[in-house]
Amino acid sequence: MRHVTIPQDRIGVLIGEGGATMREIESRAEVRLDIDSETGSVRIESVGDPVKGLAGPDVVKAIGRGFAPEAALELVDDDMRMLEILDLDAATRNRNDLRRQKGRLIGENGRTRELMEDLTGADVVIYGSTLGVIGGPEQVDAVRSAAEMILDGAPHGAVYSFLERRHNEMKSEGLEYHEFTPETAPEAGETPE
Repeated sequence: MRHVTIPQDRIGVLIGEGGATMREIESRAEVRLDIDSETGSVRIESVGDPVKGLAGPDVVKAIGRGFAPEAALELVDDDMRMLEILDLDAATRNRNDLRRQKGRLIGENGRTRELMEDLTGADVVIYGSTLGVIGGPEQVDAVRSAAEMILDGAPHGAVYSFLERRHNEMKSEGLEYHEFTPETAPEAGETPE
């Protein structure tokens, strides 16, 4: 049994209309949720497959940190997806600095956050004093590195170039696995040219 505390304003999202989101999480993650709407405390108890149940707390935490329930539920459906939360308070000096850094991470009209998502394939949310990422290990690593560059004061152009480079690297690594079609695959014992 695990406990996760989420912000008051995210409890409604976790429960969903008529309890639909809560039931969906319970069904897909094979857990039971006990939500205290006064404190935001959520008790998560595994009631089925223990491996699926391990994703339950992360799904609840992700929704609490601003992710849409559909994005959070990807943590159950794909065991290569992971949740990482970066604490922006630790990288800022005061409230004004936090506001400025959040603005840099979001970018004008949300462009920077959107590029992080588009070029890595991860889901990125900036909520409160955190930046949340849901994606595969390489995707999460690319977003984390880009966010750290921004927090360290790197120009946005340099961060965009870094993201494009990582995007191309991830794309080419993915192609290596799908390089051969059945027609062009080497026969057993042959070496590819």
